[in-house]
Amino acid sequence: MTAGVPIVPVEVADGGFVIDAGMLGALLDVAPADIPALMRARAITSLCERGLDADQGAFRLSFFHRQRQAQVHIDASGRVLRRSVIDLDRQGPPEAQPAFPVKDASPTIG
Repeated sequence: MTAGVPIVPVEVADGGFVIDAGMLGALLDVAPADIPALMRARAITSLCERGLDADQGAFRLSFFHRQRQAQVHIDASGRVLRRSVIDLDRQGPPEAQPAFPVKDASPTIG
């Protein structure tokens, strides 16, 4: 699914990451030139997770656009360890589960 997608190191700078728009665009099926505007408009969102225990020093960068999720796993230097794409449109999004019970706040009529 990620065949033909260029592998470009992720820049690690000032406590953050800079990912190549060509690589991200190919993973999300978006024109690289459109990436900055889509991120500013929050049409592309992201999540960064830091590895623990055996994955210490590694990071998983997840990007979401429409029904597509791209993940880029990197080491502390920004070297790409692996990439993956999940097309949620084909398998359907996971069902959301409430984090805690929700109490019905609607008024009762007595």
